[in-house]
Amino acid sequence: MLSEPRSGRLAAWGNALLAGLVSPDDAVVAIVGEDAVHRVEGLPGEPAPVGLTLALGRLRTLGASGLRIALPAPGHPLGLSGPPDFNARALEAEEAVICEGTALGLVPEVYEAGPAGDVHVEVVWHCMPVREAPPADVPSLGEAERELAEALRDATAVLSQLDVAGSGPVAEAAVDAYRARAERGREVLAPGYPPRAVRVLALAQRVGLLISVASENGPGGAVSASEIAARAEALRPVERTARRAQVAAYNSVVEERGVR
Repeated sequence: MLSEPRSGRLAAWGNALLAGLVSPDDAVVAIVGEDAVHRVEGLPGEPAPVGLTLALGRLRTLGASGLRIALPAPGHPLGLSGPPDFNARALEAEEAVICEGTALGLVPEVYEAGPAGDVHVEVVWHCMPVREAPPADVPSLGEAERELAEALRDATAVLSQLDVAGSGPVAEAAVDAYRARAERGREVLAPGYPPRAVRVLALAQRVGLLISVASENGPGGAVSASEIAARAEALRPVERTARRAQVAAYNSVVEERGVR
């Protein structure tokens, strides 16, 4: 939750490309980000992996009219619609992209090489058949915004009672530093997205960071096993809500166009 998922970048900038709002070169640069290269394997009609520019053009030719994301977790197949083989691979990667208009989905596999501080990252997107059915548990943008505000309020209250570092100044400083880095050289979402989606995504990412800080700073003032369990219980639903909000934000432009 801390950083923008690769599936989010692919869906956001792929949607902007499909809508004619950005050039193929600009879309690919934004999707690849700080990675070295992205390729797509298993694309119909292509016997070997191909670059993103060719892959996005081919998907359009095959009928793709929009791109959605899925951010599944164990017990929560968020954004998925099957079949089992695709769902299993997406669950392992914790993310996927589903193409509307053509029964195909993309799941990233990340390869890293090189010493610390100079890691070379390559991504292979595996193109697989998907079931054309409503995605699991994806809220509307309005629902996601309301749920996220409520979950954040409830979790903050519980974490404050437990004296967790993630609910105080340490977390706020980390959030501010993250937002400053994010605002330098990175556009939130992509051209064509509604302002509400940008707002919901920013809040979902902020909540994700708070969860990370609370989880990584040890037990804080929670000195008993029951208090530690209570903190985990407080974080679980808000993390789930934040993932739902992310999916709603990335998928909103497809919903607005009426793509089904």
